[in-house]
Amino acid sequence: MKHRFHLLLAFAVMALAVTAGVRSQAQPAPELSPPGKEPMQPVEPPADLPRVHRGDPEQNLDRLFAALRAAPTEESAKYIERRIWATWAAQGGDTATLLMTRVRTATEGKDFDLAIKLLTAIIDIKPDYIEAWNRRATLYFLKRDYEGAMADLRVVLQREPRHFGAWAGVGMILKDVGDERRALTALRRAVELYPRMERVPDLIKRLTETVDGRDI
Repeated sequence: MKHRFHLLLAFAVMALAVTAGVRSQAQPAPELSPPGKEPMQPVEPPADLPRVHRGDPEQNLDRLFAALRAAPTEESAKYIERRIWATWAAQGGDTATLLMTRVRTATEGKDFDLAIKLLTAIIDIKPDYIEAWNRRATLYFLKRDYEGAMADLRVVLQREPRHFGAWAGVGMILKDVGDERRALTALRRAVELYPRMERVPDLIKRLTETVDGRDI
């Protein structure tokens, strides 16, 4: 199993490196969480998402990501982030949206196994719905099933290379398994896409200090 996991990690990192150029472009180890702060958690969408604007979703996302990179304040960045999450969430359709509500309820009740079963059902119905894959990866992460989480994140990033939440998740997993150099690569990609992302820049700084003197 350990050998299989390392093979999956290697394959995932190679696949992610390729997808990074397609467009124009578990909880973390305790020692990397500063005193008095909670450990880093997966990047998740807020509960209250705005209405999705009409028009081509891909063109809307192109504009939103350009605005996200250039956002002058944290407040404006958070507003744009919510619109991006809303666009991704809406891609599942009405049935998936209803089931995702049940997933959130199960997750809030800490019934991760039920939430995973619901997400698997959504993926079976609509395999191109990236937020179902991303949410299931989050739950695998919380259950410390890094193999399952990495496999789902790889699907997300193959289909949406700009998914900053998935890049952050990959970075956290790689950090947890001790691959700090590649963790930095993934986390830096996340903040390239979303420069004002909360807490991730601090994690990058601490990781950089940890690997200081190594070839990164």
